[in-house]
Amino acid sequence: MNRLRTILFTTFFFALSIPIVVTVPVSALFGRRAVIRHAHVWAQMHRLLYRYIMGVRVRVEGQRPEGTYFFAAKHQAMFETLELQLLLGGPAMVIKRELSRIPFWGWAAMRYGGIIADREASAGALRSMMRAAKALKAEGRSILIYPEGTRVVPGDQPPLQSGFAGLYRTLGLPVVPIALDSGLAWPKQGPNRPGVVTIRIGEPIPPGLPRDAIEARVHAAINALEEYRVVQAPPAA
Repeated sequence: MNRLRTILFTTFFFALSIPIVVTVPVSALFGRRAVIRHAHVWAQMHRLLYRYIMGVRVRVEGQRPEGTYFFAAKHQAMFETLELQLLLGGPAMVIKRELSRIPFWGWAAMRYGGIIADREASAGALRSMMRAAKALKAEGRSILIYPEGTRVVPGDQPPLQSGFAGLYRTLGLPVVPIALDSGLAWPKQGPNRPGVVTIRIGEPIPPGLPRDAIEARVHAAINALEEYRVVQAPPAA
């Protein structure tokens, strides 16, 4: 049953995504805010499909603070890349360079407010990332990063990538850490399955802390749900 649910979800998601993505240029004629609203239609569609086809529900612990913040989230599935855009009010998002090169989608992501992170971490790439983040902050946008750098399976707690500390120092914004366990319902391998995804929004951490201190606090906060969950995938139906 889980495999059938996953096939149905994937089929509907990609079929409905194509017309949404290819019409981004029309929204782009009216500015970035129109592109953000357009993208949120995509995220709302994703929300309806995961609820009514996959049987996934979201439990939110904590509240999104009002204002401009630097959000740092755990990353276990594609699920949160869309869901957090709705939950956090449309922050600009740090994305891998490879994603920005996807035909058409990459262009749309940059119009939305994508900030390119280069895995090679060259000095020029880091400066470009900082400039892009500062420009979006100047527009009043919050910034979202997945500071561990890549999607991980539940239970994995890799160290934070260096770009997080650089952005923290450059932006001068409070950091709001976000823990989640989407990988339990949305595993990297095998079919998705029904369940409850918990998203825990932490308390803001002030700017200006030393690198070791901010990295330790954020790492602990985004991995808070890992401390008491036993990761054991049930057999697929």
